[in-house]
Amino acid sequence: MARVSIIVPFKNYKHFLADCLASLDAQSFRDFEVVLVLDGNKEDVSDLTEEYGKRMQINTVKLEGKTGVAAARNLGIENAKGEYVFFLDSDDYIYLETIGDLIEAVDLEGADVVYCKKAKSYFKRDIFLPVFKEQLEQLEAERIALLGEDADDAEDMGESFEDEEAEAAFETAEIGIRQRNAAKYLVGKKKIFGTISVLGILIRRDILEREHIRFDESVLIYSDLLFVMKLLDLDLNFRRRYSTYYIKRTHNDPVNFPALSQEKGEDAFDEMVDVVKKAYTNSRPDGFAREALEKVMINYYSLTYAPRLRRSTNDAWRKERLVKIREVIGLVDNSAYKGMAGYKKRLCKALLSGSAKKATMAVNKHLAIKKVKRIFTKKHEIAKYFYKNRFLSKPLRDNVVMFESFFGKSYSDSPKYIYEYLAKNYSDRFEFVWVLEKRHKLPYGGKQVKRFSVAYMKYLATAKYFVFNVKQPNWFMKREGMVFLETWHGTPLKKLCFDVEEVFSASPMYKKNTFIKSREWDYLIAANEFSSKTFRRCYKYDNQMLEYGYPRNDILHAPDRDEKEAFFRKKLGIPEGKKTILYAPTWRDDEYYENGKYKFTLKLDLDLMRKELCDEYVVLLRTQYY
Repeated sequence: MARVSIIVPFKNYKHFLADCLASLDAQSFRDFEVVLVLDGNKEDVSDLTEEYGKRMQINTVKLEGKTGVAAARNLGIENAKGEYVFFLDSDDYIYLETIGDLIEAVDLEGADVVYCKKAKSYFKRDIFLPVFKEQLEQLEAERIALLGEDADDAEDMGESFEDEEAEAAFETAEIGIRQRNAAKYLVGKKKIFGTISVLGILIRRDILEREHIRFDESVLIYSDLLFVMKLLDLDLNFRRRYSTYYIKRTHNDPVNFPALSQEKGEDAFDEMVDVVKKAYTNSRPDGFAREALEKVMINYYSLTYAPRLRRSTNDAWRKERLVKIREVIGLVDNSAYKGMAGYKKRLCKALLSGSAKKATMAVNKHLAIKKVKRIFTKKHEIAKYFYKNRFLSKPLRDNVVMFESFFGKSYSDSPKYIYEYLAKNYSDRFEFVWVLEKRHKLPYGGKQVKRFSVAYMKYLATAKYFVFNVKQPNWFMKREGMVFLETWHGTPLKKLCFDVEEVFSASPMYKKNTFIKSREWDYLIAANEFSSKTFRRCYKYDNQMLEYGYPRNDILHAPDRDEKEAFFRKKLGIPEGKKTILYAPTWRDDEYYENGKYKFTLKLDLDLMRKELCDEYVVLLRTQYY
């Protein structure tokens, strides 16, 4: 019989499961079984179970007649044979020695329940873990340098007693402290209910049998909350391991591979309220779990729900949902507000007054103060304020065309040539506005504005036509009547957006944000059939594609192209008769300092090129705008 049963429900996304099983295969501690619960999955995972089953015990069971993670975990418990159970979601993975570290707490400290730290990642295991391991080693070195090699966490330090009664009293008090700490860590520190989870917790299986603890199968998303609250209300020996981690993987492609919470979104609100009320009323009135849950209830209302009273366009947040959240906050004991920030108390008091108007006014006041602070401490906030609160209410200007190339870094690319054609032929019909960080001598007298200036915001809100070669800002609001022409800026030989499995250096929300903003493109230019097919796929683009070639390339077919070539050869210092090689590398997603800041390493061996090509060639280097 295996010491630990690791219960892994699986429904979708086989590539996530491969990472999950690989993390188990990497564990030094091997006395475990994997109970893989198949929940109506359409993907065949037999190749994975066959491969990993050569090195570890995998027991595959099928969930019949019902579905959902709660039912899958319950079936996993029924089929578990280990002394302890550990729940691991198929889209997550664990750190290097997680299972062994948790079992060590059992063996050394007689723990009934052991929980570890959690880390969040948007990336697969072989990308995230090496960086994470390096960070942890650096932190450990700093800790030892500060505290000494024998430094232990205070929670793990014991005392010795000569008097047995004193020792028993200390142990009783210590158990209470550990219970409070567990409730605080597993529940009280959370800001939303969805992060209260059984994941990363090792539990003695006979406790679940003796206390009849199971997941509520009528609950789709928040069944963990009820399970954890029941566990925390028991008088058990809880231990925490500081040295190991459960890696919670956030889905960075919510379009193709959405997590359940991403699929349901606001629709999960009613279930959440019902589960929270049930968890609260069923908990021990004097227990640490209820005390911790009250903190989350206040945090959720003040930090997540309350801002929606002002910002959401859905009136349900100010009407029927407000009634429901008032019922939740009405359960909270007054003692829970002790030590909390004043604005949280004010928001809750306004809510409990029964007036939606008072609650909204309290929120408005709080958010207004935060906005004023942002305006005076963050760059561009004043301009954004005018954009959202003044300019968006002004009428569209039907004759204004706004151009932007590479985020205002240059007067270039296809927007340049579209502008020059329009300005030359239709200057009497349109006003042309260019976004440029540095002043440029524009032909035909176009207007220039700096990106994020007040003038920029005015035209962004009121221009009818837009010609950009990169994505518009995420906060840009496309108004009815606006026309957006996306020219893009190259042939997509590299992978873009949804063609990329992992995006390392951009924002973790890159795929989601790009999907949303590309819905606003009325037209997208493609240089050729290959580009059209690629853009359709990688952006999931279904608006009009203009497969006309790039306007910027018209210069290569101009009647005076020979004269232009001679001019540029002379300007660049290329001797007559030399052949030229242009090396124009794009950015490398795996070479970066931090999000949005990229490194560049020259991949060419210039000495070898000089040796092999002699003096017949000139090499031109044109780096990408990042």
